[in-house]
Amino acid sequence: MKEAQRISRLPIPLFPTLNAMRIKAEKAGLDIINLGIGNPDMPTARHIRDALHKAVENFSNHGYESSTRCLLPLREAMANWYKQKFNVTLDPEREVLPTIGSKEGLAHLATTYLDPDDIVLIPAPTYPAHFNGVIVAGGIPHYIELCKERDYLPDLDAIEPEIAKEAKIMILSYPNNPTGALVKPGFFEEVVEFARKYDIFVVHDLAYSEIVFNSARVPSFLEIEGAKEIGVEFHSLSKTYNMAGWRVGFALGNAEVITSLARVKSYIDFGIFRAIQMAGIAALTGPQNCVRETVEIYRGRRDVLVSGLRERGWEMDTPASTFYVWAPLPERYSSMTSLDFVSMLIEKTGVVISPGTGFGPLGEGYVRIALVAPEERLKEAVRRIGEIL
Repeated sequence: MKEAQRISRLPIPLFPTLNAMRIKAEKAGLDIINLGIGNPDMPTARHIRDALHKAVENFSNHGYESSTRCLLPLREAMANWYKQKFNVTLDPEREVLPTIGSKEGLAHLATTYLDPDDIVLIPAPTYPAHFNGVIVAGGIPHYIELCKERDYLPDLDAIEPEIAKEAKIMILSYPNNPTGALVKPGFFEEVVEFARKYDIFVVHDLAYSEIVFNSARVPSFLEIEGAKEIGVEFHSLSKTYNMAGWRVGFALGNAEVITSLARVKSYIDFGIFRAIQMAGIAALTGPQNCVRETVEIYRGRRDVLVSGLRERGWEMDTPASTFYVWAPLPERYSSMTSLDFVSMLIEKTGVVISPGTGFGPLGEGYVRIALVAPEERLKEAVRRIGEIL
């Protein structure tokens, strides 16, 4: 059996590659500090866990979900959360669709709309699911460089008109993974104008809307006039509520697209386990102090790591959002590839971080460090990295 040709276009899988390096280092006896994968290490809030436990004890929740669209109360909770947070009004019957994590939803949206060799505009570096899902669906990613000089925002005017005319979808994500960049006022309005001009559909991944460290307000793409006509937005409970393994995400926006995505998903899955849906409702409608506490913990971790590595000679920016630090390779190692640097770092220090190339071909020369360990472990990581700097 031969894999489909499009599968050969997939890059080396980032996280399995890092995991293999970690296992090898563990077998060699190293104490591992894993800052490679953005896997929240803090516990899910008690009221969310209690809701899950109560729902699990009700055996009527254990069967297949009757609809891929999941429970109406969950969709209502998602719509109400958006109304309170962004003042965006959504119809829970037509414009909201729970997904098994936003990663699944992004991939199935690509499957729903891309024909072979359709072009998708993807600002990069970016979250790997943004281009991997496109490739698996048979589409062709066209990468738009995100650079520090433009605050990691794509230059829409620099996109060749021939490419823009052929493009079917544009994928954006702000707050941005891996750079931590925030969207600037007026940018989404430019995106809507650009998308209308070239008949492009916009997909915005808003997974990190709550992980922000300054007073800047994070907007929803759907706030912009006309955005719902040409776009959808994905959100997730994974980072906001420390529910990564629970797999609760949602797509919102254009009703026609939501309907098509739900139809495709109905051929593939049965929706989210109902007890987890109940927990999702508790997360969205319950006390939100757990979110604020999580952000403050990440703020402290960010400051420990960035200031510690700067003191040891590794220059890097302080991220305004997300729980990632996007850093150029240390000057001493700037001639290495990011993967070689990460491999060397793991072998010598036991500290696992991610190579920039894992976030698309325009990520070379950088690494991403995830703030997913307590401050004391981050201090230890800084000490170890300092020894090779």
